[in-house]
Amino acid sequence: MFRTFALTLAAMAAVGPAVAQEVTTFDLDNGMDVVVIEDHRAPVVVHMLWYRAGSADEPPGQSGVAHFLEHLLFKATDTMAAGELSQVVAANGGSDNAFTSYDYTAYYQRVAADRLDLMMRMEADRMNNLRLTPEDIDTERRVILEERNQRTENDPNALAREQIRAALYMNHRYGVPIIGWKHEMEDLSQEDARDFYDLYYSPNNAILVVAGDVEPEAVLALAREHYGPIPAEPDLPERFRPKEPPQLAERRLTFVDPRVSQAYVTRSYLAPERDAGAQDEAAALVYLAELLGGSSFTSALGKALQFDTQTAVFSGAGYDPMSLDTSSFYVSVAPAAGVSLSEAEAAMDQVIADFIANPIDEAQMERVRTQLRASETYALDNVEGIANRYGAALTQGLTVEDVQAWPAILQAVTADQIKAVAARVLDRRQSVTAWVVATEAEAK
Repeated sequence: MFRTFALTLAAMAAVGPAVAQEVTTFDLDNGMDVVVIEDHRAPVVVHMLWYRAGSADEPPGQSGVAHFLEHLLFKATDTMAAGELSQVVAANGGSDNAFTSYDYTAYYQRVAADRLDLMMRMEADRMNNLRLTPEDIDTERRVILEERNQRTENDPNALAREQIRAALYMNHRYGVPIIGWKHEMEDLSQEDARDFYDLYYSPNNAILVVAGDVEPEAVLALAREHYGPIPAEPDLPERFRPKEPPQLAERRLTFVDPRVSQAYVTRSYLAPERDAGAQDEAAALVYLAELLGGSSFTSALGKALQFDTQTAVFSGAGYDPMSLDTSSFYVSVAPAAGVSLSEAEAAMDQVIADFIANPIDEAQMERVRTQLRASETYALDNVEGIANRYGAALTQGLTVEDVQAWPAILQAVTADQIKAVAARVLDRRQSVTAWVVATEAEAK
């Protein structure tokens, strides 16, 4: 049975005169979810397959296996040679890739609309017929270790972020890096990858998102042809995650690495994520991040520390609402010459306290509303981005209705909501404060 959604009138008004999204959903008999997003402005289609399995779903001791398997899926199947899928996509003028997050692993191709049948055939093949060899395991293990070397081991800020995140999440797997801890990556085996594949790479754990110049009935017919025959995984476990206990004490750390070019202080707080039917707090946190540490010229931290007192050379705040479980909110300050980290942290804390205590400037609220309205409108022009938005949301517990309601919810945020969520989230007891320095002498 088809279920078709269009942007509500409130959501359409929130994003301006953009073309409404026609979204159709249906389920295959084997439990696979299918989402079709129509956009007939160009004869192009984006085919994405999302698995509800990311690094936070890995067995203990096998960190990095979700990302490892992502690499291995470009190897041979029973009917395709290693690398053949990407070669066929390129030969047809398209592009493809894959990515792993804490909550999902996704594979996609962007091709001419009349190549959708071919993409489904090949993607369905590697869902069920992956063929691994010991040589594949050895090769890709070296590849992911080198990727970690380049992106993490050679970047002191990336190493610092790992330490901060590990301290922030005392019990949840979000404290383990997506790419994995190096010592566990070195031991990943063919059996580890195969077990993860056999359990999680199944149609009843997958969401197919097709966006572009397509008709829902045609997509359904192709999905039934290619994905429909793949059997469901009868032993797919309930998606259980360890929960964070009440955090009662601030944690602090000093990260010292001679490669750090600019010392800085950063604090991360636990923060609520977007939940199905309950997105108001997350929307208020989006505003809080922008008002507190967005533009250096207009944000509270930027104006107070970079311009009024010239205490800092950089300041910022950030928040990611997209998360299956508890997310995080951060603030950062890099002190100016002659300003110690303790002075910079004290100045940062004063700005936060003043923000919570004082009214929010309505002109600043309107500025953020306008920016978000523009961002949501421009996003509708990117078919790949739209497909990504729905796929990520659905693997993280949201619904199509939640995705379509989000623009209107953002536009309805009030100053009182922002003040309330700031007072609750910016609680030092549920935070990690880190000083990132090149030498011990700077840590004062």
